[in-house]
Amino acid sequence: MSRVLLKLSGEALAGGDEQFAHHKVTVLARVLKQAVQEGTQVGVVCGAGNIFRARQANLEVLGRVTADQVGMLATVMNAAVLRDYLRAEGQAARILTPRDQVPLARAFARDEALDLLDAGQVLIFAGGTGNPYFTTDSAAALRALEIGADVLLKGTQVDGVYDKDPHQYADAQRFEHLTYDEVLARKLRVMDLTAVTLCAEGDLSMRVFDISDPENLLKVLAGEDIGTRITR
Repeated sequence: MSRVLLKLSGEALAGGDEQFAHHKVTVLARVLKQAVQEGTQVGVVCGAGNIFRARQANLEVLGRVTADQVGMLATVMNAAVLRDYLRAEGQAARILTPRDQVPLARAFARDEALDLLDAGQVLIFAGGTGNPYFTTDSAAALRALEIGADVLLKGTQVDGVYDKDPHQYADAQRFEHLTYDEVLARKLRVMDLTAVTLCAEGDLSMRVFDISDPENLLKVLAGEDIGTRITR
């Protein structure tokens, strides 16, 4: 894998009651740095569930558009934290957003993004797609296709995709491989419908794996068959 897009939930940065768990983010930053040192170009999209969840907001007061805009701003906050943790480990990193957000981020431009990846920078794509009604899953699929990623890696808190919630059902079965058609037919909650459709149409494979141990990312990049692989 020469170039990957890693999709993280906001919870990947959190721990206990902390929105940002120092040890957790430090280990993640070190693993991302090692991935770059070993020759993989890395883009990251992070959700904002550790700060704000638009779908759980009081939409009678806030309104869906405003809630989504707040969520997009929260992803920029997460990106700023992750960027500085990466820099503290000696890894160059840059935040790119749909529009300039001075002084934190510059607007995404594909050619510039590719140049930065070639220069060994970790790119953190924040601010979603810049539009309401689209999730960070959709943003991850979009950016992965735009930068020509070999695979979209989705780091979750479970070790792959199951036929039902493994936290609630002891007999839940994990899939080793799925097609996007199977994901849609089984109504598996891997990513939202827009993201799944984008990946299928762009022939972009996905791997869902457990990022609660960030070292698993290095195992995936080394070719270990962990988690669930999803292809067209």
